[in-house]
Amino acid sequence: FAGNAPGTIIPIEIESGREFIVQKDAFLCAEDGVEPSITFQKRLGSMFFGGEGFILEKLSGKGMAFVHACGDMVEIDLKEGESVRVDTGSVVGWDASVDYTIQMVKGIKTIFFGGEGLFLTTLKGPGKVILQSMTLHNLAMALQPYLPNQGQTSGRSGVLGTFLDETLGR
Repeated sequence: FAGNAPGTIIPIEIESGREFIVQKDAFLCAEDGVEPSITFQKRLGSMFFGGEGFILEKLSGKGMAFVHACGDMVEIDLKEGESVRVDTGSVVGWDASVDYTIQMVKGIKTIFFGGEGLFLTTLKGPGKVILQSMTLHNLAMALQPYLPNQGQTSGRSGVLGTFLDETLGR
């Protein structure tokens, strides 16, 4: 089994009575005793503004599950009341006991020059949180300068755009 992009695969032990929530593309596989199912963001605003999707996967039952994310993964064990605030795209998964809120970044300068996403997620314990060091979008942006014809296109797209570019010598 493998992920859809370069990254890391980590095991998560799912115990009876414990549910673990992961982003929809993070789940790879699990032992027979683990039951993957679909769940949804619990806050309506996150569906429209969170940027990471409304549909999530819930892992329950008993056994080992494996998740994948871009770059390296960091596991944080939050104590009761302890919280961490991160770029929404960095969140891979969390224990169902973890409370989360998604907020838009404040300040016009931060929005335009901050270099990260427009939304931050606050995760509040108790429970485990898994973060990724690089999102798929950031990986694509890092590779973009190395792709053929970078910076040489006219801005046209599709078959007609390619034809015009080649015909006009652009």
